[in-house]
Formats: sequence, C-alpha cells, structure tokens
Amino acid sequence: MHDILELANANQQKARQIIETTGVVDAWKSIGADVHLVGSLKTGLLMKHRDIDFHIYTSDLDIAESFQVMGQLAAHPGILRAEWVDGSHSDEHCLEWHAWYRDEEGREWQLDMIQILRGSTYEGYFERVAERINAVLTPETRQVILALKYATPDSESIAGIEYYQAVLRDGVRTWSEFVAWRQAHPLTGVVEWCP
Repeated sequence: MHDILELANANQQKARQIIETTGVVDAWKSIGADVHLVGSLKTGLLMKHRDIDFHIYTSDLDIAESFQVMGQLAAHPGILRAEWVDGSHSDEHCLEWHAWYRDEEGREWQLDMIQILRGSTYEGYFERVAERINAVLTPETRQVILALKYATPDSESIAGIEYYQAVLRDGVRTWSEFVAWRQAHPLTGVVEWCP
C-alpha cells in the first residue's frame, strides 16, 4: 500500500507542476473565465489515469474565443494534440476541450477543460461533489479507492465517480466486489450523486 500512496502523491505533484508549466489557468483567465479544479486531482485521488480536470465558467460560449485560449495552450511545446466537442446546445451548455501533454519522462497527461455557461444547470455542482468527497474520505477509504484505481487495467476506462460511489456509499472494498458493483450499476450519462 505504501508504494500506491507514493505513486498517487508523485502523480498529484506532477499534475500540479503541469498546470503551472502549461499556463492553462492563466490562458482561460485571459478571457475572464473562472477556472475551477475538479475531479481526482481536487480530491487527492489521482492515481494511474493521468488526467487533470477543470470546469471553466464564462458568461457566454464564444467558440472563437475558446479556440483563442486553446491556441495559447497549443503553443506550449509539451502539448501534443487537442480536440473539442460543441455541447453548447445540450443540457450541459458547455464546450468540451481535451488536450494531451507529454511530460519530461515521456508520459502523456490529459487535460480536460469543460467550459460551462454561467448560470446553467451544472454550475458549481461538481465542485460541491469534490468538497463532499474530501469531507467524508477517511485514510482507509482513500487507500481503498487508490488501490482499486491501481488495480484497474490500463485498457479499461472507469469514471472516478464510480469508485467513489462504490466505496463511500456502498462499502465496496475489493476489486472483485467492485467488478460486481459495476455490473449492477452501469454508468449511463452524468452521475448526479453526492456523498
């Protein structure tokens, strides 16, 4: 377990370094956006899946302005590629950006930047979920979640909220229990659960 905690801590430190190195927060702030860290880095539960999640709030979803920000980010030599999804007309009212960064060790990191319209349904929601997860985590449940994330095959994509629900709400403690839990609780769309 000690090695898992060391890996989690090292990855979290590296993620914060990447945020500073790329200037991602300042790039979004340059258009007046409010930038909030969410997800596994915010909760201290970043493990093997190297992703850094931001929710970014703006008064409108100006696509040209959003591309301008991504142009600034893409100018960084560590950025390999980027893609976007126009969800401005969906219930989420967002522009979804993903960029991939290669660190000095050659490892790829994914930066997920969801630009959300201020005043829309999900404004602040996932920040509150992260705060609640932080509030209810114990040393034991943190270790269980990190161990489950570590045990997850690299080829499998599992949303962080699945681990958190399984462990914090339903008492899952082992990989086999987690596999059974996922079969009984298939992920369908946005999960609106908060501990």
